[in-house]
Amino acid sequence: MNIYLISRPDSVDYDEYDSAVVAAETEEQARFIHPSGNIQPERDLDAQRWDGSWIAPSRVDVALIGVAGPNIQAGVICASFNAG
Repeated sequence: MNIYLISRPDSVDYDEYDSAVVAAETEEQARFIHPSGNIQPERDLDAQRWDGSWIAPSRVDVALIGVAGPNIQAGVICASFNAG
């Protein structure tokens, strides 16, 4: 299990996520994790914004930042939300 920083390259407004740290097996799996903790069920890279708070998976920047410990499960570790 790896640790990734997922972020968006565009400008962020109120009530939107700008980034998250997530645990996933691969970069592709990380790309489909919503910062709220939901995982997009269909693997559509060009899906529209999920709920107005995050971008399409094809636009998500993903950077490997480390390796998770043995007991870490896939999902969001920490997310940054710009509350309005």
